[in-house]
Amino acid sequence: MNTYRALESGADLRKLVERLYPLCRSITGDGVRRTLEILGEHLPLTVHEVPTGTRVLDWTVPPEWNIRDAYVKDATGRRVIDFRESNLHVVGYSVPVSRTMPLAELREHLHTLPEHPAWVPYRTSYYAPAWGFCLAQDALDALPDGDYEVCVDSTLDDGSLTYAEHVVPGRVAEEVLVSCHTCHPSLANDNLAGIAIAAAFAQGIENPRYTYRFLFMPGTIGAITWLARNRERTGRIRAGLVLACAGDPGSLTYKRSRRGDAEIDRVLAYVLSGRSHTITDFSPYGYDERQFCSPGFDLGVGSLTRTPYAGYPEYHTSADDLDFLSTEAMSETLQVLRDAQAVLDRDHTYVNLSPYGEPQLGKRGLYDSLGGRSDAKQAQLAMLWVLNLSDGEHSLLDVAQRSGLPFDSVAAAADALHDAGLLEG
Repeated sequence: MNTYRALESGADLRKLVERLYPLCRSITGDGVRRTLEILGEHLPLTVHEVPTGTRVLDWTVPPEWNIRDAYVKDATGRRVIDFRESNLHVVGYSVPVSRTMPLAELREHLHTLPEHPAWVPYRTSYYAPAWGFCLAQDALDALPDGDYEVCVDSTLDDGSLTYAEHVVPGRVAEEVLVSCHTCHPSLANDNLAGIAIAAAFAQGIENPRYTYRFLFMPGTIGAITWLARNRERTGRIRAGLVLACAGDPGSLTYKRSRRGDAEIDRVLAYVLSGRSHTITDFSPYGYDERQFCSPGFDLGVGSLTRTPYAGYPEYHTSADDLDFLSTEAMSETLQVLRDAQAVLDRDHTYVNLSPYGEPQLGKRGLYDSLGGRSDAKQAQLAMLWVLNLSDGEHSLLDVAQRSGLPFDSVAAAADALHDAGLLEG
């Protein structure tokens, strides 16, 4: 019997991020597989390998990229740029190279951030054969003219794209998706925090109403591959969230689905209402919500982040490191997911079976059952609101929003009324 390692605290989330941080991930390759192996210590995963050349919607699964080493050496043999020091130093998907060249030629393959001269940028070249190195502007400025030995010890071969799923079976077949990307190397917030939080969220779900499907896959091509292989499943998807940039100290941001009024949009607006947050409309730019919300699928999938895509200076740079993460922020993001699940799973639409006048609650023991509870008045008011709005058109979330009562109180009232034979649904 497998024993999975629990993620019970913010400190546990951080430890998982710390383990994953040194790995060199990309859209394919052994770094992704090792990431999923570590994640598999916390969750049972189904790992899929989709061969190079597989047609997925309008795309094709690319060659698999792996890298053993990369460096630039000066005339003394000193590594002035070193992949072993940071995997951000190499442009992702760089083709193999072994040459000696003058600095003037080398510069054409070097990437820096002049506005942040001490930071190393993150760059990729997935679909156009190229090679390059990333370094701090300060380090580039210190390089003297002369010849440099350049080595990228990488492979681009037929292989596969790797992604994983974890499923928590529900009482019904309808599904809630939670998706996060696994393709970024040493970037702590984008998106290692999301991976850790998704795993902790999955661990805590017990006996849900809906089936929860967690997707750990490379950005863009991963979501496109999953959609291509699961067209028949998309009709079951009731709601979904793409989780990214989930651990920085900024306030929470929710990006609506393409529909704008999907159930997940309403649930997140409600759950976030008591917290510092921003809600933005959908745009076809960002993370994999743009794949799930493409017009052919048009799924009710939104995106939950803290500071959004490209909205903080550290984004896609070496400054998105372990020190940039906030343990408290990760814990808050996780709690938002749990709160959203609680609303999604209990939200329901009922019909009042005694709609002509107010039914007598006392003779059914519904007042007596409240006893001396301090929230007895709130519970009574919740019953009256549920009865009044249970017309087959208003859900419990509608009741909570219109009444201003806590969703838990409204749901508890509905349970009591249903048990007493006053509600159907």
